[in-house]
Formats: sequence, C-alpha cells, structure tokens
Amino acid sequence: MVFDTTLALAAIIGYFVGSLPFGYLVAKANGVDIFSVGSCSPGATNVKRSVGPKAGNIVFLLDYLKGLVAAGWLLFMPDKENAVMVYSLIGLVAAVLGHSFSIFTKFRGGKGVATMLGGVTALMYVAAAVGIVLWLIVFYSTRYVSVASILMAASLPLTNYIVGVPVVLFWFSIAIAVVIIVRHKSNIVRLMKGEENRFERKSKSN
Repeated sequence: MVFDTTLALAAIIGYFVGSLPFGYLVAKANGVDIFSVGSCSPGATNVKRSVGPKAGNIVFLLDYLKGLVAAGWLLFMPDKENAVMVYSLIGLVAAVLGHSFSIFTKFRGGKGVATMLGGVTALMYVAAAVGIVLWLIVFYSTRYVSVASILMAASLPLTNYIVGVPVVLFWFSIAIAVVIIVRHKSNIVRLMKGEENRFERKSKSN
C-alpha cells in the first residue's frame, strides 16, 4: 500500500510540476501570447525567438528545474526494495507529459526537452553531461535546435550503455530518445524538405 501511495504521489506531483506553464507566463509578462507567434509552442526556443534571448533562457532554466524537481525529490526517500528509482522515473515521465499537455493551458505545451534534461540530470548525470555538450556542439555548428535536441536524446542510451547504468535506466533512456524524436517529427519533415528554420542571431544594427 505504501508503494502504491508513493507511486501515485510521484505521478501526480510530477504532472502538476511539469504542467507549470513558464513559457506562457514569461511571454505573457512581456506582452506576447506565445500560442499565437512563431511555432505557437511555449517552449524555450519559441520564447527566445519571439520574445528575446533573456526570456528564452529563463524559460529553459525553469523548464529544466521542473524535470530536476519532479525526479530529484524522490531520490531522498528511504529506498525500500530498490523502488526509489522507479518512483523517480515515474515522476519524470509525468513531468514531461505535464509539460507537453499542461492542464493550465488546455493541454497545450512544448516538446519537453528541457524538462526531460532536468530529470536526466538527477537520474543519470553522466549521460546528461554528454548530451549537453553534444547539444552545444551541434547547435553552434548547425544553428538547428531540432537537430541538436534529437542527437542529444539519441546519445542518452548510447552513453548509458557505455557507462553501465542499471538496466531500468538504460531502457528508460531508450524510451526518452524515442519520445523526443517522435515529438520532433514535424521538424524532421521540414529538415528533409530543407524548410527547417535555423536559429539566427538578430542583427544589432537598426
């Protein structure tokens, strides 16, 4: 019964933490309806494009913290029968679902990359570190956020396999990679057509 109660708490808290619509709120504070501009996504990338770099970075950090909190708080619980890892994974999955389908914004949301990364940092920090480095290299080489995010997600199970994490984390990282790639299916289609937008620096000249 304790296991079931904790599992339910992990899912409920994770979902509501993930649902916090920081992208929408930060954009609204700057006079922008994020659901009507750019890609109409409340993710950090669209906020950065539509509102500005500072707002976008704030949203990325807050979305990252959602995943870190949703998965991380459960790791401080007494571990009975190695169940804490399962609780944390459930919390992270719920947070990503909450971010993607937020109850506060009529079940609209972003792709969940930053939230996923926060949870991955709590659960598999080596894979997270490798993923972040890879994301930075790919992004600054290509200026494609989507390509950087897809390759970062794909790197998680590979890194975990090399490092040798618990089996449950390895399979979970495969699931994460699949979900993130599927969430980017429209970006993949645009990439194949040569229509995907690069993240270009705005000119400082008037």
